[in-house]
Amino acid sequence: MDVAAWLRELGLGRYEAAFRENDIVPAILPELTDRDLKDLGISLGHRRLLLRAIRTLADDQSGYYPADLPRTSSQPAPHPEAERRQLTVLFCDLVGSTELSAELDPEDLRNVMSGYHRATAAVLKRFGGHAARCLGGSVLAYFGWPSAHEDDAERAVRAGLDW
Repeated sequence: MDVAAWLRELGLGRYEAAFRENDIVPAILPELTDRDLKDLGISLGHRRLLLRAIRTLADDQSGYYPADLPRTSSQPAPHPEAERRQLTVLFCDLVGSTELSAELDPEDLRNVMSGYHRATAAVLKRFGGHAARCLGGSVLAYFGWPSAHEDDAERAVRAGLDW
């Protein structure tokens, strides 16, 4: 991408020299702030236009990192297309857990629930599920995330029946 040509397309070609003199290259455009643009002598209205154009440019080129720049661990690997996949959600609730909480000592209840959560985790692991949230006698599990299988819905049903 040619920054000077991009500025001309926006009708802001008068700032080409300032961008060139300050080594503004495509890779750093998304990092520019209002303050940076002000320091370059760009008017408020034009700063707003530039920041909006930079956001649009970043959205259009999401995942784009020039080959000559090293990628840091905080930068995601580029993805040419977003991936859609099915997510199967399984919610299980331990019947009678509310009544059990009224009958048991809190420490005993914690031990019972910990055992239930360990058993649940073992079942989920066996069927390739992921425990998203465990709260009291309830467990919310995902199948298809973080890794997907062709038969995630069936795995969720089998896990629920094995529970």
